Amino acid sequence: MAKEKVAMITAGGSGMGAAAARRLAADGYRVAILSSSGKGEALASELGGVGVTGSNQSSDDLKRLVDLAVSSWGRIDVLVNSAGHGPRAPIVEVSDDDWHRGLDTYLMNVIRSVRLVTPVMQDQRAGAIINISTAWAFEPSEMFPTSAVFRAGLAAYTKIYADTYAKDNIRINNILPGWIDSLPATEARRESVPMKRYGTSEEIAATVAFLASEGAGYITGQNIRVDGGLTRSV
Repeated sequence: MAKEKVAMITAGGSGMGAAAARRLAADGYRVAILSSSGKGEALASELGGVGVTGSNQSSDDLKRLVDLAVSSWGRIDVLVNSAGHGPRAPIVEVSDDDWHRGLDTYLMNVIRSVRLVTPVMQDQRAGAIINISTAWAFEPSEMFPTSAVFRAGLAAYTKIYADTYAKDNIRINNILPGWIDSLPATEARRESVPMKRYGTSEEIAATVAFLASEGAGYITGQNIRVDGGLTRSV
């Protein structure tokens, strides 16, 4: 009998994280979901998976989910790192505490979960890690200072990790969404996109599903823009 495929999704209670969990479950994955609101645990139950109510800023909460997934199914094939929203303010008005909160929200959330999942994937000699980042990681916007700064760091982390663990058949990639329908819509933002529309959470989830699939088996260390052409010139 073929082994069941298992996907772990952090910050998976709503938005792009929840859409990714639904898509992977539809593709036949068992899902383990973490969220701070309790919605992830409820969604996991709906999808026939397991869930933990906790924070991706807590190594203990993440370890609970890793342990639960492994005890339930014996493996973790895919890790999807989503995130909430970090502090925003004019660049010189971001306080020290808010910079640290941004670090926890947009970079350490990945570092913590990857540290826990890597030994599992090494034992399997296979795994795919997919981080939901931002279109503004390389062309930063003053609207999202902490996100842009720390997700630029995430791009560097991803490349170093890819170099280190490709030999173990573990892949890691970042998705860079632009304006997505999980965010408040404005006409100015819509008009700034060459496709003249917001993307959907389901389109991000479809990209997650592709990067998790065997068809993406030769893709690692990449930052993949899914933004309707918003950053097409860079």
